[in-house]
Amino acid sequence: MVEKLSAATARRMALAAQGFGKARPAAPGRRHVLSTIETLGLIQIDSVNVLSRSHYLPLFSRLGDYPRAHLEDLAWGRKPILAEYWGHEASLMPHDLHPLLRWRMADARAGVGVWKGVARFLDSHPDLIAKALGEIRQRGPLSAGELDIGAKKGPGGWWGWSEAKRAVECLFWAGELTTATRRTGFERVYGTPEQVLPAPVLNTPTPSREDAQRALIARAARATGVASERDLRDYFRMGPAESRARIAELVEDGGLIPAQVEGWDQTAYVAAGTARPRRIEARALLSPFDNLIWFRERTERLFNARIRLEIYTPAHLRTHGYYVLPFLQGETLTARVDLKADRKAGALRVQATHAEPSADDQTAWALAQELQLMARWLGLTDVVVVEKGDLSGRLSEALRS
Repeated sequence: MVEKLSAATARRMALAAQGFGKARPAAPGRRHVLSTIETLGLIQIDSVNVLSRSHYLPLFSRLGDYPRAHLEDLAWGRKPILAEYWGHEASLMPHDLHPLLRWRMADARAGVGVWKGVARFLDSHPDLIAKALGEIRQRGPLSAGELDIGAKKGPGGWWGWSEAKRAVECLFWAGELTTATRRTGFERVYGTPEQVLPAPVLNTPTPSREDAQRALIARAARATGVASERDLRDYFRMGPAESRARIAELVEDGGLIPAQVEGWDQTAYVAAGTARPRRIEARALLSPFDNLIWFRERTERLFNARIRLEIYTPAHLRTHGYYVLPFLQGETLTARVDLKADRKAGALRVQATHAEPSADDQTAWALAQELQLMARWLGLTDVVVVEKGDLSGRLSEALRS
């Protein structure tokens, strides 16, 4: 049996699965933060700080004005219960995903697929690798800059890594080091798994590659609500052949149900028991790295909107701005805002505001409310609108009123 779904139903299923199907808590606490991360499966880490580092934003989108310290404690506190690894991109995830990604760590150590450079560096610098591991085991968790292993210095700047930094990053990819904490400036401190991860995680038997991948596809299906094979594959960045094989196995076992979605040219899959809500009343500013929209092809299918990250586009070629957040109003994307936290001035600067075709007479008012909430969450006292974009005038009026 292949279930038939309307485009609207599929969109609502996706929104509900991503945590937008319920009202925000009145006082978001630590358990709400953890529950949201478990619902999403993982959140992508990104260091761009023009507004806020992106891993804080998906939680704000779903919870509202939550204390950022809750995420920091869960991820990098005295007893963390989240781990960092390459899940989607660099990601924060619950500890129980660590055993499910050990096959990827093994691939990195073996140089399989995209990991050839990792294995090449590990194999060509055995003395350096041994010194780095030995020093961290002896002294405890350290940053790359604290290692005293006689490594060559890099040129500095983004990706101008020293040999010490390359060594610990390659060991991180291979699972021989993990993140112990983060320091001011978002500097990663590396520790061995034995120094950082709790015993129940370390003692969890390593599942077979096939079992782990089935579990990851099942997680992706629950987090997406309804998804094509490419959607499911992208969530944890798995290979095409392995994804197709695992999906077929889950369909045969009844864990996934094939579906035909109106307007989609690909078979969709729905996890057994997935809710089919009749209405979604959401209001959220979405990070460009938010789980809901990070796969641009899926975003276009769900919302009929092309989302493009323009950070690396020359300024004169940008359409909507530098750090642009789509605005989710109800069940649709109705606007895009280019945002910057001007911390010195204490203001959230709206550098440009553009309406989507689905915008209505409530969009500017709803967006104004969300921007005011975001400013308060970021510790800023004002929202300043630059008169750029076809919605900026109406947004300014809404804020004044």
